[in-house]
Amino acid sequence: MSLAEKLYKTLLAQNIKLATAESCTGGMAAAAVTDIAGSSSVFERGFVTYSNEAKTEMLGVPADLIVKLGAVSREVAIAMATGALDNSNACISVAITGIAGPAGGSAEKPVGLVHFAVARHGKTTIHNVQKFGSLSRAEIREKATAHALTMVLTQLGVEP
Repeated sequence: MSLAEKLYKTLLAQNIKLATAESCTGGMAAAAVTDIAGSSSVFERGFVTYSNEAKTEMLGVPADLIVKLGAVSREVAIAMATGALDNSNACISVAITGIAGPAGGSAEKPVGLVHFAVARHGKTTIHNVQKFGSLSRAEIREKATAHALTMVLTQLGVEP
């Protein structure tokens, strides 16, 4: 069973709807879940907020936070996840923001750096950061998508 199938079945069993807020994955997490027949019963909506403006306009991420810390940061990932909850009817959300490359990295924020956050009503928002290293753009995006789905499963109390 794929991670997405396991997540679908878990969300269905717990009667919970998911929202996604994605930057570097460009909707891949949403696509993974919605590839499953019947996913409309568990998937509420997805936000693809690739630009900084989209993060602010669609999710309410403060523009000054992005200016101060950069879009690829713990705080922005948390704000994205919280914004996805605030702007949807979902009970749980996952946010992904990172540098998929091959360009755009720096010594401080190299290609392969991805921040994740999972927000859930009534729970503390969790954050995780991964450094996927010098993989291809496609590999970084695939690994980031899998990691995000794994984080949601973990937050729902299910072993991935």
